[in-house]
Amino acid sequence: MDATKLRRAIARTPLAPVAAFPKRLARVVRHDAKVLRTSARWLVTSREHHNYTYELTKLSRHHLAWFVSVVCDVPVKQVRAYFTEIESDDVLRRHIESATAGAARRGLADRQVRYARRIGWYAIVRATKPTHVVETGVDKGLGSCVLAAALLRNAADGQPGRVTSLDINPEAGYLARTAPWSEVVDLVIGDSIASIAALDRPVDLFLHDSDHSRAHEKREFEAVEGRLAPGAILLTDNVTATNVLAEHAERTGRRFLAYRETPANHWYPGDGIGIAW
Repeated sequence: MDATKLRRAIARTPLAPVAAFPKRLARVVRHDAKVLRTSARWLVTSREHHNYTYELTKLSRHHLAWFVSVVCDVPVKQVRAYFTEIESDDVLRRHIESATAGAARRGLADRQVRYARRIGWYAIVRATKPTHVVETGVDKGLGSCVLAAALLRNAADGQPGRVTSLDINPEAGYLARTAPWSEVVDLVIGDSIASIAALDRPVDLFLHDSDHSRAHEKREFEAVEGRLAPGAILLTDNVTATNVLAEHAERTGRRFLAYRETPANHWYPGDGIGIAW
């Protein structure tokens, strides 16, 4: 009996799990060894302790382009052009690098600029041309800068807008405190629910990226609902952890889609983008 016939014969016997164990073990070991190598390299090369930054895999980037294309109803080639636009913005890149290097919290931040799923945020803003964007959760301000860069491009095209960035930490947003990005950013320090209640103009695009508990996320979407402009878009950066936005979309008669990113060369499994429109 040749080897192939022998394997097939064993597969039909009670010995099948035992015979398959070495092959299964080898696959697990190869996977875990790759994760350990990636993790060890990150431990000695990165300073980040939360809000990790990384690049997307090539496939994940392609999937993100189609995600934005479908939701915003624009050609995927245009979305890819928006991706290239933000990734090729050398002025913004140099600003983030220098501001990070001079920040008080530079010991916990990497100077290398890696946008990951935020290029999707950028493309959505470029495609939909919102007048008023609201984001909750700012941290260093990387996302705020990305949103501001898109709004500045929109303004150059004759369709200006502003972003209201909400965070409870008075040290938040240091990357977005420099012109020209600061010229379209209104940084508000305080509780996000109270700050949403105090908004003085309709919201065209709302992004939840603050307290990632299910209860708080739900409160934010409920708080902003009455302040949304017609046709407003809702985003969540918490889509890999909760189903809050999907449930909100169903209750309010919206469509919903989710995208999960795949980081390149990083131990972290990645976050994603949930969108209701």
